[in-house]
Amino acid sequence: MSAVAMGFDTAFIGGTQALESFKRDFGLDVNSQLERDTLSGNIVSTFQVGCIFGSLFTFPLVERFGRRKGMILASMVFCLGAGIMTGSAGRLPFIYAGRAITGLGIGSASLIVPVYISETSPPSIRGRLVGLFELLSQGGGMLGFWINYIVDRTVDPSGSRQWLIPIGLQLVPGVLLFIVSLFAPESPRWLCKKDNWDQARKNLVYLRHLPEDHVYIMEELSGIKEQLEFERAKSGGSGLKSKFKEMSLKGNRNRVAIGLLLMACQNLTGVNILTYYSPRIFETLGLTGTSTKLFATGCYGIAKTLGMLIFAVWLVERVGRRKSLIYGAFVGSIPMWYIGGYVMRADPAAAAARGEFTRSGWGYLAMVCVYLYGMIYCMSWQGTTWVYCAEIFPIGIRMLCVALTTADQWLWSFIISRTTP
Repeated sequence: MSAVAMGFDTAFIGGTQALESFKRDFGLDVNSQLERDTLSGNIVSTFQVGCIFGSLFTFPLVERFGRRKGMILASMVFCLGAGIMTGSAGRLPFIYAGRAITGLGIGSASLIVPVYISETSPPSIRGRLVGLFELLSQGGGMLGFWINYIVDRTVDPSGSRQWLIPIGLQLVPGVLLFIVSLFAPESPRWLCKKDNWDQARKNLVYLRHLPEDHVYIMEELSGIKEQLEFERAKSGGSGLKSKFKEMSLKGNRNRVAIGLLLMACQNLTGVNILTYYSPRIFETLGLTGTSTKLFATGCYGIAKTLGMLIFAVWLVERVGRRKSLIYGAFVGSIPMWYIGGYVMRADPAAAAARGEFTRSGWGYLAMVCVYLYGMIYCMSWQGTTWVYCAEIFPIGIRMLCVALTTADQWLWSFIISRTTP
């Protein structure tokens, strides 16, 4: 549910801003394109600011109180922000506040859930489960795209109901996450770190569906114990100071640098530009009409979800992390080279500003390349970076390092989303 909420909240806002009722009620129907783009960038980027602080502030809380309580708190914060947005009634500051608060919740969940998956799942399927998390995230984004298209086609724009529906639907995955988190077992590894071995054994038995005296349970607990003892001996303790000390060791410094660079490069591919501003992007490629742009955006969501499905079901445990990043970067750049060349030569945005709306095979191919790029990206960089950052860090400092890489991801997402308009 956290994945669906993260995907939906990340993707829906671009299409919602394109709705006539939203532009009217929140003052986005101004004359200047620069003013519209500035307001749009503010609405989108306040979410990323919340995500940055959410992922950073969550680390000490979940280290002290556990992963399960962290997920419960994240869902409550998310629902609070979604409620503020739903009750905004045309007041733009409420949209800003709601977006920032939902960002706190999503930033927190984006840190906790991948780590929770990596700590509770068997190593043989860990990558696939993190891939499933990303698949659900893309599915939530696709749902957000198509809901905007449906309300644009079926709901009268003269009132507020048209934009209230997609904004209010944020509450559904948030409430479901809260309910699911109440029944989720605590991470056995976190319980072991707190020396609560009896409860850790019970939770591991529940998660593996094996008897308490099964050799697999005994070996896994023994492995966790050995790993914790090794990490504590290496860092000289279990406090926050010792974690930073361990993180500063040469091998771990390299891991942190790799994680930070991967998250930066993931955003510098430009994928979030398409996610946040897809109706505007398709407009610059020559599409006109709100419904047409939202329909094209919905198809982009399908392409991304299909790519994520291929990654989660087939590629994640077959190709390997490094090859997935190398081939994904190379192949994914090819459609972008075409789009860049087409826009440079045809300049459809300038033609549209002059009132010239022409259709050509080259223009349609540029739109197809947008879909190809989204699918290839999700087959490689979207899921691989999260899986990689959930795997490469030692267990003793994993949560701290993933907090830094997650905050870095949202930081670059903020930079890209704020500067693009």
